[in-house]
Amino acid sequence: MIHKEDVFLIGKLTKAHGLKGEINFQFTNDIWERADCDYLICEVDGILVPFFIEEYRFRSDSTALVKLEDLDSSDAVQMLVNSNVYIEKKHQEELGEDEVSLHYFIGFQIIDSENGEAIGTIIDIDDNTENWLFIVEKANGEEVMIPAHEEFITDIQQEKKIMSMDLPLGLLEL
Repeated sequence: MIHKEDVFLIGKLTKAHGLKGEINFQFTNDIWERADCDYLICEVDGILVPFFIEEYRFRSDSTALVKLEDLDSSDAVQMLVNSNVYIEKKHQEELGEDEVSLHYFIGFQIIDSENGEAIGTIIDIDDNTENWLFIVEKANGEEVMIPAHEEFITDIQQEKKIMSMDLPLGLLEL
């Protein structure tokens, strides 16, 4: 069984294409192609289900048409329309730190590198603007947004799911 903590979101299947089972895949991260992963994990009725990729072709830098094994008609892929698509975190770890997707860090704890105190846990990524933000839930339940900028990150401990950051004074009070 695949667990949510072992995967991270890379996109969404949006609509069937043609009659032979292709489906439109809008992705925010092309790790599935760079890591040479032969399957995608789709959320179907709240369950994470792997589907092997038969073939794909890019339509743009954020969209591909994907043909999944054993789904050979537009009716067969209809159950996947609007499904979130995930990839296992192990594929990200294979690529190394210099190719990490920000979505990979959801669930990481942020620590202040100055004093070692916990700031909170990354619960989401705001990628609606050019400058992406970590959405962090503090221990008291309050949410803060922290720029996901590499100059603030001082250390990443992938195995412990900890990110140390050196943030400008007053940033957390905004």
